[in-house]
Amino acid sequence: MHKRLLILWFTVAVLRPPERLSGQFTDPHTYDNNPVGVNELELGYGYAHSNTSIDTSLVVSGAKLNLNLGTLDYTRYFGFLHRLAWVEAIVPLAGLDGAITGTNIQGSTTGAGDSSYEVAILLVGGPALTVKQFANYKPTTTVGVSLAVTTPTGQYDPNKLLNLGSDRWSFRPEIGVSHPFGPEQKWQFDAYANLYFYTDNTSYHGLENLRQQASPGFDSDDRANGAPARDRGVRWDNPAVDGHREHASAGAAVSRSGRRLRRRRAHAGAV
Repeated sequence: MHKRLLILWFTVAVLRPPERLSGQFTDPHTYDNNPVGVNELELGYGYAHSNTSIDTSLVVSGAKLNLNLGTLDYTRYFGFLHRLAWVEAIVPLAGLDGAITGTNIQGSTTGAGDSSYEVAILLVGGPALTVKQFANYKPTTTVGVSLAVTTPTGQYDPNKLLNLGSDRWSFRPEIGVSHPFGPEQKWQFDAYANLYFYTDNTSYHGLENLRQQASPGFDSDDRANGAPARDRGVRWDNPAVDGHREHASAGAAVSRSGRRLRRRRAHAGAV
């Protein structure tokens, strides 16, 4: 059964033809089993600089942008129908500044980005175990599903180019597989498939309507336990403004970067 699932994952990833590709990331260990009754509170920080754009969907020729991003991330693990489940909330705080070379155009903004919330459960290989029971747990293949929702709580001004929010909702259902293998199961392979759905931003640039088709994504990585993961992620995007393909605001990058700053889930270090 588990081998068939892994073969299907590779087949879907290889046969899906791309329209427009961009990076896609899901944290390694996301669908590992963890003990129930555990709370995680994480603080993260990241910095990004670009000569064209912080967001790959926002291309500004001659622009120089700097993004400082901090995140507050809370996760609660619990048992549901004898399976491991969890809920997570992420609030990003960011500072974004930039200028366009050869012009007098420059600006900056500081505030909250779009917050995101996730609920997930392991359907296969994830029994709900207490911390004491988990001490004797041996990793096995797990299959999990999740639903993440990003809310338009970030700072947004339709008359400005630099925004920390995207002024729209997004929904991401996902299914993931985690498979330990090798001598003493020191290696692990993770694979994920998800689909992003977006509501319209009806005040894009003040007058336009930003619409974006649902975009599928596939992500996989393999690594020895404790070693950096070799990530292979891809997403197909197709944003449009009033029926024409267009570029989204930088708020989407703040939201995505907030999710990427999450610490790779491990069994140690939880509080």
